[in-house]
Amino acid sequence: MPADLKKYGERMAAQSGVLPGFRLFSVVCALGFIAFCAYTLIEGLDPSAAVIASAMLFVLLVAFIYLCLNPDTLRSQYTEQALSTASELLEIAKSGLNEESARAICCRLLPETRAMAIAVTDENCVLACVGELEGDFPSGSLIHTPATRYVLEHGVAQSFTHMVDVKSERTEHRAIPAGIIVPLKVRDKAVGTLKFYYRRSHDVNRTQYALASGFAELLSTQLNIHELELQDELTARAEVRALQAQINPHFLFNTLNTIAALTRTDPLRARGLLREFSMFYRATLENSGSMIPLTREVEQTSRYLLFEKARFGDDRIVETMDISPEARDVLVPSFVIQPLVENAVRHGMRDEGALHITVRATVPEEGFILIEVTDDGVGMDESTASRLFSLDAGKVSTDAPQGGGAGVAMQNISERIERFYGPRSSAHVDSVPGQGTTISLKLDLENSILSPRDIE
Repeated sequence: MPADLKKYGERMAAQSGVLPGFRLFSVVCALGFIAFCAYTLIEGLDPSAAVIASAMLFVLLVAFIYLCLNPDTLRSQYTEQALSTASELLEIAKSGLNEESARAICCRLLPETRAMAIAVTDENCVLACVGELEGDFPSGSLIHTPATRYVLEHGVAQSFTHMVDVKSERTEHRAIPAGIIVPLKVRDKAVGTLKFYYRRSHDVNRTQYALASGFAELLSTQLNIHELELQDELTARAEVRALQAQINPHFLFNTLNTIAALTRTDPLRARGLLREFSMFYRATLENSGSMIPLTREVEQTSRYLLFEKARFGDDRIVETMDISPEARDVLVPSFVIQPLVENAVRHGMRDEGALHITVRATVPEEGFILIEVTDDGVGMDESTASRLFSLDAGKVSTDAPQGGGAGVAMQNISERIERFYGPRSSAHVDSVPGQGTTISLKLDLENSILSPRDIE
């Protein structure tokens, strides 16, 4: 992006010629010299007047020579100004196109052009208007101009240099002398417009058109990036739901069978389990695809183990939750611990004896959380363990302990971590046959595309 900004600034400078301050200075000198010459011709020339005229001519010549011989200096100054403006625009548009960002864009661009007003619209209405026409086209007012509709429909910039009569919020007839309307595009489709309105028709020139087109191009680039990030986030949430749909039917079937059996032998416990089951699935639906406090994820995992104990027996599963104080309120992806515990129960439990499961969570460094799920179950060999989180190894063997269902769930989790939590995150498994398994997840939460939302 910096290279693109540099090219953009150089293009603006080349099309702009010299800086307005130097142009104004040259014009003033020229007019003053012409006026003085006319005066001396009428009144007569004396020596002192000749000296003054010569001095003015000298200053004028020096100014023009400086402008001709030092274009790089002026171009550099204008490029720096353009780069600064462009960088600020990119930062403003990071959150997408809305009323707040649109107003910030208009306020930033108005001093950079000759426009009397600047407006930003979406496909239906004005998001913001700043300048002399602010009262005529407030935020939320509908688009009335045919030129804007044409730009939105065809994605082609339009300009006009004749008086246009437009209906505004304050009057039925609002005359606009001149203007430039350029499209804001996402994936080659116009999703809005950037509009520049001018007091005089001759204000619409090549420089103003280049500025409008350049700013619109930069904003469109940032809006495309925002759209891609939004799509990635939606995909991440969809994958969380897919993982839930993949594992939960087995758990649902077994739990309902367990509760049904308890209704005859232990109705009070069956009633309590039904209450917990309702809370469990409500939390599952509410938290789907969101970031939640670690304590809530641990509570959900504990509820899961409550149902499994009812199914296998209270003495068959012994759990320990070791959550460090600094990790309790850290936001983690929903449904990140339960699949690990569920696979320990489904594939690590021996035919006899208790399965001990420890869930440990720490904050090894700022912005990271380390989650470890350890069991003393049947374990797995080194080959199976090395393939468990591999995205390229294919399906793990269903003949190995913890091989079949575990492989599907773990590869899904591994894909989520790699795609949505960045290269500094990792998933790792250590296992010894007959002794147990430890699965470790190190998540880079600061760079996650899953934003902290839906937190109650």
